[in-house]
Amino acid sequence: MAKPKDNPNYKVIAENRRARYDYAIEEDVECGIQLMGSEVKSLRLNTANIAESYATVDEGELWLVNSYIAPYDPAKTWGHEARRRRKLLVSNRELAKMWQATQREGMTLVPLVLYFNHRGLAKIKIAIAKGKKNQDKRETSAKRDWQRQKSRLMRDHG
Repeated sequence: MAKPKDNPNYKVIAENRRARYDYAIEEDVECGIQLMGSEVKSLRLNTANIAESYATVDEGELWLVNSYIAPYDPAKTWGHEARRRRKLLVSNRELAKMWQATQREGMTLVPLVLYFNHRGLAKIKIAIAKGKKNQDKRETSAKRDWQRQKSRLMRDHG
């Protein structure tokens, strides 16, 4: 994600780079995330990891499972649990679409990037994705290598 030059609030906190390798992404949705105060303070220090996390629709609500936000030391007494389930905020239409994709079509909800938006609010981008088989991963890798080689050739001979 490119950072807007004129916006001091925009900041990427955590990115799941492996998601695009492991999954074929159909569509992505920006979600709000319900956080405690100590979690927001910790995120401002870039202490989060969403690499092994996923989202799930449970009892009509969207949840982020297994994401890691490091404990914020100054808030020891009223701190937060590092790997707790966090509620994600989406519209009912998007929630219904995600539920249908996971339950009926066998898709997965994978977090792509956790960031502060231009207003300074914590947001997470969730992808509706389908898992790739090893053959597909090799294909993607070969395609990427060919693009890299092609750009090298164009640069050297163009």
